[in-house]
Amino acid sequence: MAQELDFFFDFVRKTTISKSMDSDENVVHPFDRRDIHPKLPQKVRNLFDDGYYHDSTFTAFKYIDCLVNFLSGVKESGVKLMMRVFDENNPVIKLNKLSSTSDMDEQKGYRSLFSGAVMALRNPRGHIVHMADDPDECLDYLSFASLLLRRLEQSGIVIDENINFEDINLEDDLRK
Repeated sequence: MAQELDFFFDFVRKTTISKSMDSDENVVHPFDRRDIHPKLPQKVRNLFDDGYYHDSTFTAFKYIDCLVNFLSGVKESGVKLMMRVFDENNPVIKLNKLSSTSDMDEQKGYRSLFSGAVMALRNPRGHIVHMADDPDECLDYLSFASLLLRRLEQSGIVIDENINFEDINLEDDLRK
């Protein structure tokens, strides 16, 4: 019975989102309303539109992990990668000039945010078959992913939409 209800709710979610977006040209997509970063892989939006909110969240944070890996050249992933790359004493990626206590604290804070993102948001979704993220919760997570990407850009990093995904060890399914 529980599987039938899950199927029903998934069907209703998909139908509601796709019907409302197709029928009214004035409807603003939730990604636009929440200013979700446009350089997240298209698959993040596709999964969201199809009602796979936990997969959308997972894919966004998997992308961030792989992107930081690619940008830094550090052959780690997850928490180890973020702790090494954003270390305030010897960073691979500097988010600011690191010329004051405030700069050092900001670097350390973003180190915690990046590592916390992969630990608290990406990891559980990579190990648990189905998590019940709802659309608003997913949008909150994607807004956080957008914040992290924008902070990388503010530090002078260019996130190239044409990065070869094989170079950052993304699976083929991220490009869809």
